Amino acid sequence: MKAIKKIVAAGMILSLSCVVFAQNTKNSNSETSVESEYLSDIDADIITSLATSDEYDNKLVALQYLKTAIEDGNTSDGVIAALDRLAGEGISSQTRQNGRVMNNFPDIRREACLLMGNIKTEHAKNTLVSIAVADNEPMVIAAAVHSLGDIGINENDEVIDAIAFANRRNEVLNPTSSLALEVLNAFEILAPTAENKKTMIDSIARIAVDYNYVTPVRQKAYKLLKQMSNTDSSSSKKSSEKSSEKEANE
Repeated sequence: MKAIKKIVAAGMILSLSCVVFAQNTKNSNSETSVESEYLSDIDADIITSLATSDEYDNKLVALQYLKTAIEDGNTSDGVIAALDRLAGEGISSQTRQNGRVMNNFPDIRREACLLMGNIKTEHAKNTLVSIAVADNEPMVIAAAVHSLGDIGINENDEVIDAIAFANRRNEVLNPTSSLALEVLNAFEILAPTAENKKTMIDSIARIAVDYNYVTPVRQKAYKLLKQMSNTDSSSSKKSSEKSSEKEANE
C-alpha cells in the first residue's frame, strides 16, 4: 500500500513538473517570437535609412543587410520598399544637384535586381519588368532579365514580351553579349509558360544571326531554336496521336 502511494505521489510530481516546463517553454517561445519581430522591425528601419541615404557606401551596406534579411526569410514591407528603392536608384528615384543626377549607381541597381529574383512574387515581377524596359544600362537590364527568369511568372506573355522589347531596344542602341545571354537563359526557362512563342522565337532568331554578339551566344541561340522546334514537333505529334485515338474510340 505504501509503495502504491509513493508511485502516485511520484506521478503527481512528474505531472506538475511537465506542466511547469510546458508553461516555461510557451513563455520562452512567446518572448522569442516578440523579440524576433522587434529585431525584424529594427532591421527594416536600418535598411530603409541606409537605402535612402545619399551616400553610395551606405547603399552598399543596405544591400548586405537586404541579402541577409532575405536569406533569413524576412520579406517585410520595409525590406521590399528598400529593395524597390535601390533597384531604381538613379532612374525612378533621382537626387539632382545643379541639374545633374547624383545617384546614378548602375551597380547598386544591378545587385538589387539580382536580390529581387529571390522574392518570387507578383510585385517583384512587376518591378523587374519596369526596370527591364526603362533602364539604360545593359548590366542592370541583364540582372532584371535574369531575375525574371528565376521568378518564372509569365501571365499573358507579359514577361516574355518585356524581355523581347528590352533586348530589341539594346540590339539597336548597344548590342551586348552578356545581356543577350541572359535573354536566352530567361526564354529557355519561360518557354513552357508561353501562350504565343512568336515574339520569343523572333527575338532568339535575331540574336542567332547578329554578329555583334560573340560566337557562344549565337550558338546558344541556334541551339535554343532547335530545342524549341523539337518540343513543338513533339507536342504536335502527341496532340495528333490523341486526336486519332479519340476518333478510333468513337
